[in-house]
Amino acid sequence: MITLVNHGVVYKDGKLSRAENKSSDKTKTISYKILKKHNVSGNPDRLSLKFDEITSHDITYVGIIQTAKASGLLSFPIPYTLTNCHNSLCAVGGTINEDDHAFGLSAAKKYGGAYVPPHLAVIHQFMREERAFCGAMILGSDSHTRYGALGTLAIGEGGPELVKQLLNKTYDIDYPETVAVLMTGKLRRGVGPHDVALALISATFKSGFVKNRILEFIGEGVTGLSMDYRNGIDVMTTETACLSSIWQTDEKTEEYFAAHGRKQAYKKLAPGSGAYYDRAVEIDLSTVEPMIALPFHPSNAYTIKDFLSRPYELLKEVEENGKKLLKNGKGEFRLTDKIKDGKVYVEQGVIAGCAGGIYENIAEASEILKLGGVNSEKFTLNVYPASQPVYKGLIDGGYIGELMEDGAIVKTAFCGPCFGAGDVPQNNGLSIRHTTRNFESREGSKPSEGQLSCVALMDARSIAATAINGGAITSALDIEYRNRPKKYRFDDKIYKTRVFDRIGKGDIDESLVYGPNIADWPEMQPLKDDLLLKVVSVLTDPVTTTDELIPSGETSSFRSNPSKLAEFALSRKDPSYVGRAKAVKNEKFPKISGIAEENTTYGSVVCAVKPGDGSAREQAASCQRVLGGVANIAQDYATKRYRSNLINWGMIPFICEKNDFKVGEYVYIKGVRAGIEEGKDEFTAKVIGEGTEREVVLKVGALTPAERQIILKGCLINFYKD
Repeated sequence: MITLVNHGVVYKDGKLSRAENKSSDKTKTISYKILKKHNVSGNPDRLSLKFDEITSHDITYVGIIQTAKASGLLSFPIPYTLTNCHNSLCAVGGTINEDDHAFGLSAAKKYGGAYVPPHLAVIHQFMREERAFCGAMILGSDSHTRYGALGTLAIGEGGPELVKQLLNKTYDIDYPETVAVLMTGKLRRGVGPHDVALALISATFKSGFVKNRILEFIGEGVTGLSMDYRNGIDVMTTETACLSSIWQTDEKTEEYFAAHGRKQAYKKLAPGSGAYYDRAVEIDLSTVEPMIALPFHPSNAYTIKDFLSRPYELLKEVEENGKKLLKNGKGEFRLTDKIKDGKVYVEQGVIAGCAGGIYENIAEASEILKLGGVNSEKFTLNVYPASQPVYKGLIDGGYIGELMEDGAIVKTAFCGPCFGAGDVPQNNGLSIRHTTRNFESREGSKPSEGQLSCVALMDARSIAATAINGGAITSALDIEYRNRPKKYRFDDKIYKTRVFDRIGKGDIDESLVYGPNIADWPEMQPLKDDLLLKVVSVLTDPVTTTDELIPSGETSSFRSNPSKLAEFALSRKDPSYVGRAKAVKNEKFPKISGIAEENTTYGSVVCAVKPGDGSAREQAASCQRVLGGVANIAQDYATKRYRSNLINWGMIPFICEKNDFKVGEYVYIKGVRAGIEEGKDEFTAKVIGEGTEREVVLKVGALTPAERQIILKGCLINFYKD
């Protein structure tokens, strides 16, 4: 299905050929032209980018605005869209209420932004429909900020990077390598965008083939894909660990913008003849098959055909990995018991969010459901259209009524099923979902309390095929159905009536509305001459996700209260971490020969193999900082955005060849402040244990002058305040 080309290539006449040398013309790529337009550094190799727009949802925008306000914010200098699609249930009172939403609306009034009420649209669907445009760059505080299919180079980052844009600062990176994603052939009926995406993720993630690079989708195969298909594939590129994505545009892109009342947003984008790419991914769409990504990562993907040929082997492996998540002997986890009479049965299906809740996904799923309906009392199917306009389009096409009649439960626009805040299956349950992620606990279970269920990712078409077969996993390739959805008509009155749009028209005299659970950031101390770290957690997993660093789901209502949120840090992975970190923060400076308290910053450190995969949420780093963290020590960092979050919260992102630290050991680095200030990359550290002492080499990697100053000042807030 997919071929990886690990050398430079040149694109000409719709084909790729090996580049003779790196001096070939990278200036002819789509991404180069967009990056050049937004770079204000004057240096094509070291970019300082200013974005056209930024966007956040309701578990990130409060912290961002609070940070910017503490740093001197007077108005939003560029369009800022605040959506409400994560902490939007507001179901039980207390802290889970609309205080954050009231704050967001007041901020839009005060600083001049747009506010999208809860349940009206998930963040990325709204940005596709209303804000993305060809040749633009958009920065979002959600990792799935991807609008490449609409000609927008979009990047998902932690909140502090959005703060920089709000303060007229820049997003600074080395010029990224660009990967050509050459598409050929045509998809077969029953194969959906999630199948293409999962195949791409499976082929690239584990090897880091596209990590921190830009994917550029080109080729005649693109022209055969509808915009819904393109958007559905594009949003999942985040799971490859790439930096961003961009697609060639054509008349279908133009028709999309015209249908959404924004024809002026269209511009033809295509690589020039002879464009150079650093490497390539070739996808023959005609060979793509329906896929299933087994727990606990989207890259753990197989064709459904392959999976069903050896279900016991593959489910047993997941079962064993799941058992490791259960703490202190609590609970049990089984998946192999879902195999009955040669079939694999699941309890739940969900089609939702920016990946699944698109019009064509739901319409085609409805066409399949007509053939038999949700044909089991043990299987449920929940459908979340990604926006109210999509919902209305499905109503107008007759699909909503048919879905209901055929046994599906239709709900409103909500990201909960993607991050663990809705539709939690029964203990030992397996849910199949057309959503973005299937990390552990992404469906909301709590393994530390002995409750564990899990998610497998599948396309909406195969989920519907599974539904009509009584919950037995089924490939949509095996189903004959009508795969030409009725034409979708976008109704702009929905947004005109309900979206509060005061972009560029703020009133500084407006007051921000604070609820009792919205708190300011605690004070962060600047870095002293020397650094003493106490190891409070050692994570040995090959990759540690941001979900494990700070859980999603149940923590949503505390995202606006840094101290309360920090109580959840590492709760699923290392429940003793918070207590240890607090002890370090509150204890007296340890008496260690040769280390002077007055010259030394003392704090905690988390050691890991490869932390930070997944979400852009800054809280994965800020919670450690609130608890007195001063650094991470890792063999590598899974994403640029997690490393950036550490830096922006004043934490040093150390790299060490081995992760052989022990909880309770001290790590002492003399002259760290001077070294950071001078741009030093390598430090010799002394590791002090119980009667032992050894030296290790810690590296920090490249830091910009601003990043060095942020670390020295103690955090981004201090940097801008000074």
